[in-house]
Amino acid sequence: MSHPLKPRFDAVRRELEQKFLAKEEIIRLMVVAAIAGEHMVLIGPPGTAKSAVIRSFAKLIDAKYFEYLLTRFSEPNELFGPVDIQGFRQGTYRRVTTGMLPEAEIVFLDEAFKANSAILNSLLTLLNERRFNNGSTVVRVPLISLFAASNEVPSSDNLDAIFDRFLLRVHSDNLDSYHFHELMTKGLALERASSRDELAEASAARLAQQQLHQLAGTGVAVPPPLPLASTKTLLSAADLHTCRRSLLDKVEFPEEFLATYKGLCFQLRGEGISLSDRRVVRLLKMFAASAFLDGRTRTHEGDLFILRHTWNNLDQREILDDVVEPVIAQYYAEHPDDRPMVATADIDRLVSELNLVNKTLTQGGELSDIQLFTQLRNLNDLRAAFAATGGDTAQRMVKQIDTLLEQIFEGNRFGQEGVSGIPAPR
Repeated sequence: MSHPLKPRFDAVRRELEQKFLAKEEIIRLMVVAAIAGEHMVLIGPPGTAKSAVIRSFAKLIDAKYFEYLLTRFSEPNELFGPVDIQGFRQGTYRRVTTGMLPEAEIVFLDEAFKANSAILNSLLTLLNERRFNNGSTVVRVPLISLFAASNEVPSSDNLDAIFDRFLLRVHSDNLDSYHFHELMTKGLALERASSRDELAEASAARLAQQQLHQLAGTGVAVPPPLPLASTKTLLSAADLHTCRRSLLDKVEFPEEFLATYKGLCFQLRGEGISLSDRRVVRLLKMFAASAFLDGRTRTHEGDLFILRHTWNNLDQREILDDVVEPVIAQYYAEHPDDRPMVATADIDRLVSELNLVNKTLTQGGELSDIQLFTQLRNLNDLRAAFAATGGDTAQRMVKQIDTLLEQIFEGNRFGQEGVSGIPAPR
């Protein structure tokens, strides 16, 4: 199946993947969440592009956007709008929500779990039911998805309810060692772009001040400043609203898929990972959105990758991987044509990094314990990346890495002639 929105979804993913390194799964999950109309939280240490990737995603959507950094001192009027003073004097309590969160379609709350109970209680109904109590009036809000970011998983029982509203919990970590060189390249590109934007904003501000100074006292209206160049939007809020409302009518759930999903749910519950009936049902929308994103009318076991992001604490991530990943790997082994396409450039980049590690290990001379440990970690990171990629080239690279590791641990690491170079992909 092909539908008119698939090229736009693909364009959003390409745009973000070109800007952010090794964030492909996070980007896919963000698009899936927006299609399904669900909420997602990114959790990880500072400096791992959590805020940047959310903001960049929001810029690609023609939708009303609201963003706020929360602290324990934040007040409800900072999110939901100030109280209408004139109405209050007349005995009516309501908020002026113009331009505030209740009128937004895409929302980003940074450090969402630091908010106080007054804000969190208002968010609960808004997130789950898409309704906002404005005084005596219950208003339906146009919210598509709320994205949150936090440096840590909430540990207080008081935050369980708000944390439960985020169907997807995604960990954003520092990049693996083999990404270092490309990180420098993309990082510098982003810094240059940010500097250009700041320069353009400063120039526009100076021009506005000059115009204001020149026209002061003349009675001539000051023209509005020219809008700055912005990222071209690729999706509209209307597109996403339509997807959410019709999604379950467009995507089917085969019986074999539901049987596999049922088995995984009970296995995860047996491992101590709480998965409520409500979350089990809501996750079906996410699987359907994953299929729709790929242009399919039926879900398959590959869509179950979403289950890896349903943890309640970071320690459960390994359990989820151990339970879910074999099911996904088996499906793609039996249906290789369904495996998501991996760009040749990605394979080439991994092979290039592997060549650098191989060169370091075989160039002669003794390596310190720290240097050897670093290269072992690099090899293990690369092995995991190749194994996740799949395909003939990746399998050959995994075998080559295993050979390197065997020689290292045997003590006679390289012999007199060293280890042969890593073959180029074919």
